[in-house]
Amino acid sequence: MEYQATKAVLVGLCTDEGDSEELEKSLCELERLLDTAGGVCVAKLIQNKDKPDPRTLIGSGKVRELAALCGGNDVELVVFDEELSPSQIRNLEDEIGNDVRVIDRSILILDIFALHAVSREGKLQVELAQLKYTAPRLTGQGKDLSRLGGGIGTRGPGESKLESDRRHMKHRIVALEEELRVLDKNRQTMRAARDRSGIPKIAIVGYTNAGKSTLLNRLTDAGILAEDKLFATLDPTTRKFELPSGESVLLTDTVGFIRKLPHHLIKAFKSTLDEAVYADVLMIVIDVSDAEYHAQLEVTEKLLDELGASGKPTLYVFNKCDLGAAWLPSIGVPAEHSRTVAVSARTGQGVELLVETLQEMLHEGKKRVTFHIPNNEAGALNTLYQNATVEDVEYGADGMTVIAVVDQKIHGMLKRFDPHWKETIRD
Repeated sequence: MEYQATKAVLVGLCTDEGDSEELEKSLCELERLLDTAGGVCVAKLIQNKDKPDPRTLIGSGKVRELAALCGGNDVELVVFDEELSPSQIRNLEDEIGNDVRVIDRSILILDIFALHAVSREGKLQVELAQLKYTAPRLTGQGKDLSRLGGGIGTRGPGESKLESDRRHMKHRIVALEEELRVLDKNRQTMRAARDRSGIPKIAIVGYTNAGKSTLLNRLTDAGILAEDKLFATLDPTTRKFELPSGESVLLTDTVGFIRKLPHHLIKAFKSTLDEAVYADVLMIVIDVSDAEYHAQLEVTEKLLDELGASGKPTLYVFNKCDLGAAWLPSIGVPAEHSRTVAVSARTGQGVELLVETLQEMLHEGKKRVTFHIPNNEAGALNTLYQNATVEDVEYGADGMTVIAVVDQKIHGMLKRFDPHWKETIRD
């Protein structure tokens, strides 16, 4: 049986004449989101209005136009670029008729997250976000919840739970929050173990579909899904990577950012997004083949700032340079603590330079130290081999003399083996 894509009309509201160009860009992105969810756009409708209509957002005349457009094209779904209230969804569905479903951008993004959630934590996060955001809007339509699971904007790991009544939903929300707290505690324990290991942590962040997963696959053979779709990766993936110097680093792929990313979604995925907060270095991947890369970078940096992850050493990776953007764009990246490279994660072009640049950044602030390690503390030498550049080792009867280039973190872990440090303390 041949799959039939869901036909949809996209609707945007322009309250300021100067915002029309931005709205067009936002609707184009909304169309890509719809495509990722398995739908097809048959038309776009824009309402120019001084302020949103409290009943239907777009006003009665435009609703009649929308209803005619849906009826004449066998449209099953209407997606609004702006957030809708439960009453607005109910009013729009009543006036459009023909069982056409109405959802907003946030519900569509949640639907895509539901499609791509793989890990238990990811599924729980999606279900919690759906219950807190989607369920009130669906119940507000005046229709039975048994309709759930019937198309875009209605599916998800928690869809069977959404069919229970509101009292059960409240209990489910409490249970989900508690389970996620336990998982978050486990994640914090894992992070603490990584901190103790002293291995530098690098978070790969950026706009959705910028090529983050492709880059991680290129560097580590991670084998994670990398598709030309928005939000193809939802669950974070961490892999160990060895630099040319022999040092190991941890690379973590993170969920992509997007315009108008719902605040409740950021909150639901906070434990996942915290990978960027706890990273030692950020790699911001930018798709320079996209004409909107300036705006996408702005969105990324704004969200990083909201998460409390800004101000870290940052490597700006201008990706997809094989698609006609082999030049390195000038975007006014601050020179201090930041570098830029142009690469193609798909072909491997520029990746060697990326690795060299990353290694240079990690070596900044490091120093050469001579350690005297007793034989019964041989594990310290393994720590140096894994996390520093070991230049020389001399074995003696009482222990080892090791010359290594270390950062502040590793030096802090092994400072008891640094005679110079002990002399400084005595002074």
